[in-house]
Amino acid sequence: MSEIVKVSGLRVAARTEEGVDLPIVHGVDFSLRKGEVLALIGESGSGKTTIALSLMGYARSGCHIVGGSVRVGDVDVLKLSDAELAKLRGRTVAYIAQSAAAAFNPSKTIMDQVIESALIHGTLSRPQAQAKAVELFRALALPDPERIGARYPHQVSGGQLQRLMAAMALITDPALVILDEPTTALDVTTQIEVLRAFKEVVRELDTTAVYVSHDLAVVAQMADRIVVLRNGEIQENSPTEQILEAPEHPYTRSLLAAMKPAARPAEDRVAANDPDEDLILDVRDLEVCYGKKRVLENIDLKVRRGATVGVIGESGSGKTTVARAIAGLVEPSKGQILLDGEPLSGTLAGRTRDQFRRIQYVFQNADTALNPRHSIEDILGRPLSFYHGMKGAQRRKRVAELLDLVHLPASIAQRSPGALSGGQKQRINLARALAAEPELILCDEVTSALDTVVGAAILELMAELRRELNVSYLFISHDISTVRAICDEVVVMYSGAKVEQGERSTFQAPPFHPYTHLLIDSVPEMHQGWLEETGAGRGVLPSIAAASSAVDLCPFLDRCPVRIDGKCNTLPPPRARLDKGNEILCHHSDVELRRLEVAAPVLAANG
Repeated sequence: MSEIVKVSGLRVAARTEEGVDLPIVHGVDFSLRKGEVLALIGESGSGKTTIALSLMGYARSGCHIVGGSVRVGDVDVLKLSDAELAKLRGRTVAYIAQSAAAAFNPSKTIMDQVIESALIHGTLSRPQAQAKAVELFRALALPDPERIGARYPHQVSGGQLQRLMAAMALITDPALVILDEPTTALDVTTQIEVLRAFKEVVRELDTTAVYVSHDLAVVAQMADRIVVLRNGEIQENSPTEQILEAPEHPYTRSLLAAMKPAARPAEDRVAANDPDEDLILDVRDLEVCYGKKRVLENIDLKVRRGATVGVIGESGSGKTTVARAIAGLVEPSKGQILLDGEPLSGTLAGRTRDQFRRIQYVFQNADTALNPRHSIEDILGRPLSFYHGMKGAQRRKRVAELLDLVHLPASIAQRSPGALSGGQKQRINLARALAAEPELILCDEVTSALDTVVGAAILELMAELRRELNVSYLFISHDISTVRAICDEVVVMYSGAKVEQGERSTFQAPPFHPYTHLLIDSVPEMHQGWLEETGAGRGVLPSIAAASSAVDLCPFLDRCPVRIDGKCNTLPPPRARLDKGNEILCHHSDVELRRLEVAAPVLAANG
């Protein structure tokens, strides 16, 4: 195999307002052979995306490449003029970004955008490019490959758009493809479909690729070799198998450890012998409508004092809407929300200041949740003044105590959010919630925008605060591994309905609701070959007659691998209880689900 990419002594610097260069990538060396997939992995700020962009001769605003060489084939990319770089990008080196939605023009058809680089670089005529695009659509397992190109970006799903972006990158047969966190923004069930499609097409076309990620379990399925980065320096460069089984560097070992959420010790959990004992929150028969569209239906959940309840589901499941209804940000059309046994108004206008104080919301994206124009002291001081009337020295002292509580130095109080890392900003987000001295904190995907190591630190901090302050959490996530590790109870949602609920211990082994089973099976495991082994998303669905529209059928009907013709498509599913105690929304009994889950791998293999 010939060497197709060689990076030698690559150095990148960021320029300060004073014109001083601060090194951010320090003399990086690596190479790729034809058909090899190399992963660049590390936490935020490690330099992985900066290095990947350098392969196109590109540096982000405020940065510039100051030394080294990047050879793609016979070309030294860093010596090319702007005009020569324009010919290289999209032709010799192609790029697949994290957010396909942001990369597509909403006013142009998909086909026009996918073939654009082939027409610009003159590699194919329009008829040839369109024919090749259809071939790529088929190879990437896209539905209706002959006609999907006539649609607009908003008319396809997020997972389909990500695969279409891959078609856009591959249309010119580039020598190198860069995949920059291409599945990070996707749900696990969608991610597995996209990973399968990417892996198959990369193998089929013998594509040379650089895969950027912070998720070792994902790159384990894609990469032949992994480069581990920290603070712009390579810590380890080894075959994937060695990285996973016998990592040499301590930092690589810490990354592997952070990928496995630590289960909370038994003595740190809240027993659920009596679900109504010491309730802080009681949600009964909650329904929310947006206009005429019902987005939540018949939601019941309870949170006890000092407990953590996890609410899990993919995008559109309604989990964030549940939190927003509890916070008073959306008004329920039906049902009750009780705080310590007292009914809460469905709107902010109907709630008291003390009710605001007792329920606090920590948003997913700290970048947008924190005002960039205010100092950290002002951000933390506002709830102290609003809820507790603190001023002057008393307020400054409490700000310092809050920073200490979330393990940040007091000196950070004078900084603005823009001067902090993602993990630090999320700690400030938590500290702001704690300033109110709440009894319940609604945590909405608080680690999903963070890399693995920082996310693990935030989870540990939350567990520590819970032990010290006896605060309760409603923890919203799409990561079932984390939820199973840290929560006392788990609520699984799909398309606005609660499909399963039970104690965390009951989510360690089947039987499960079919959707819960799919979620668990779709979480990548830390070993090569998992993508080929798992049955998640495989197999042919049982054929059924057209579903009745006269009754509220199972929301998972269209995707269920164990649906029953004549029952699932005609009758609403009952709320049943499994032998292990979980409540599920399903026609299947405990015995049937056990039998079906044994048969599922066989069905998948035959499918």
